[in-house]
Amino acid sequence: MQSGISASKELVSQFNDLLRSESTFGLLVNISNEQLTPIQTLTSSSGSGSASSFASNVDTLLTPHIKEKEALYIILRRYDSSPALVAVTYVPDTAPVRQKMLFASTRLTLVRELGSEHFRETIFATTAKELTSQGFEKHDAHTKLDAPLTEEEKSLGEVKRAEQEAGAGTSKREIHLGTHMAMPMGEDALEALRGLSSDSGNGLVMLKVNPTSETIELVPSSSNPSSIADLVQAISPSEPRFTFFRYTHTHSGSEESPILFFYTNPSSTGGRIAIKQRMLYPLMKRAVLEVASKEGLNPDKKFEVEEPSEITEESVLSELHPKVVQSRGFARPKRPGGR
Repeated sequence: MQSGISASKELVSQFNDLLRSESTFGLLVNISNEQLTPIQTLTSSSGSGSASSFASNVDTLLTPHIKEKEALYIILRRYDSSPALVAVTYVPDTAPVRQKMLFASTRLTLVRELGSEHFRETIFATTAKELTSQGFEKHDAHTKLDAPLTEEEKSLGEVKRAEQEAGAGTSKREIHLGTHMAMPMGEDALEALRGLSSDSGNGLVMLKVNPTSETIELVPSSSNPSSIADLVQAISPSEPRFTFFRYTHTHSGSEESPILFFYTNPSSTGGRIAIKQRMLYPLMKRAVLEVASKEGLNPDKKFEVEEPSEITEESVLSELHPKVVQSRGFARPKRPGGR
């Protein structure tokens, strides 16, 4: 099931107007009713291509529309020659988590739907200061100072940034997942989570993001690992995964079966998955855990690593059963003479 997010007819029409009219400086875009819709056209009384006019237009036309807690897509005319446009995804840290996930995961759709050939650059901004004339100047300075990076290196940096933003996001209670969540989860995946929760199904549930259908899917697996070593062998070493595992083991003479959650995002993809697609995983991690919780599955411990090989029985047991260091009382020194 697709998320249904696409460019509305109104957006396509206004975007074409922007392409034709040099007096149109920019276009502000929102997501409404699962469509990319225009909310404001920025019209300049002067040209938009020169550095001075661009800076002036940013401060006078764009800045008043930037809000501290509201995500926004921004299309700006910046260059005299083609491609003349820059696409900005503004996702402030204080925006609702679901909105952050939705805007970040749909930003490539915006450029693709309108035609990537029209955009010279895409920018991801998280603060209002970045969207001032001084902010763009700093961005340009960093771009000139940075050593030339390959597309893969740039994308890896975006993945790390997305992971940091997801980890520093607001609390889980701000995630509002309904029937129109950004990435729906298949019924077979929900059934597997319910089975693991009630201990009536397989002790292993692995999930992946399908970037084409924009869904969270169950990874088919006949594996039913009985140890951490077996689990590591079952997790893909080349693609990201969300893994729920019932770890049955003996500790201090009694059997325990905690539910563990592993988020793995290998850096060595070997070209099998587009690196930009990996950005979806850190953004969707909270949503996956929220859905699992609604199905009655609340992991006892959560682990986050790049490579599955980093998961070891020793590290898992040390998290589940931390050693208690017993402090010894102060031993009074013996008196001279042995008495």
